[in-house]
Amino acid sequence: MRHHFRVLFLICLIGSLTVVSCKSKAVVIAEGKAKERKSADTIIEKHYQNKRDFSTLYIKSSAHYEDSNQTQNVQAEIKIKKDEMILISIRFLGITMAKALITPTEVKYYEKINGNYFEGDYSLLSRWLGTDLDFNKVQHLLIGQALDDLTKGNFSTSIEDKLYKLEDNSDIATTKAYYFESGKFLIKKQQVTQSEKERTVQIVYPNYSDFNQMALPASILIDAMQQKGKVNISIDYNTVTFNEDLSFPYSVPEGYERIFIN
Repeated sequence: MRHHFRVLFLICLIGSLTVVSCKSKAVVIAEGKAKERKSADTIIEKHYQNKRDFSTLYIKSSAHYEDSNQTQNVQAEIKIKKDEMILISIRFLGITMAKALITPTEVKYYEKINGNYFEGDYSLLSRWLGTDLDFNKVQHLLIGQALDDLTKGNFSTSIEDKLYKLEDNSDIATTKAYYFESGKFLIKKQQVTQSEKERTVQIVYPNYSDFNQMALPASILIDAMQQKGKVNISIDYNTVTFNEDLSFPYSVPEGYERIFIN
């Protein structure tokens, strides 16, 4: 039961990241190859120059989940009110199987198969993926922005696979690396490694699409590796709309049982 809960929860919370066809017309972004070494300050400044001009974001997407025990394919509807809340509905064959409401202070979730619901902070998801998460990091992951505030890091720079690489080794227990293309300095890959705990999370953005409002990832691949096994998630956006009046309805169906997971 708990394993099934975990699968749907991870897909629900992260399942939303590839643009295919959209109401807001998109143009595929031509990415640049890094040639000349640049300072960390320059790379960070140019990354944050990419505009994030939206009040709400509405996405219909599909997601694929795989671990050592099973694979699942679902449809996900994602609504984002910038900096305030994210509502994700998971559907299978047109039937709503789960919902998650994410705010800066808490995560709420229910799933239909077992009639369970969860209310708590981000510690559960952080343990499952092997890296600390909060609302901003989840939102940044969805829109193709560096998970952390790069202005607060202490980075070394290099060029690797024709990408600009920033590596932060200020925490001896955790290594963080960020890779950028050289056109708009969009992030192509993010890695968080905790060697002593044998945990690594890698988030890859193979390509991007450019809208009037902002650039969004055209695809995303997530690989989480821990001692207890690997999780792979790939996600596709099917439609995207910006700045609509969105509702965020969430209520746990009557009779569901609350889950407490240590």
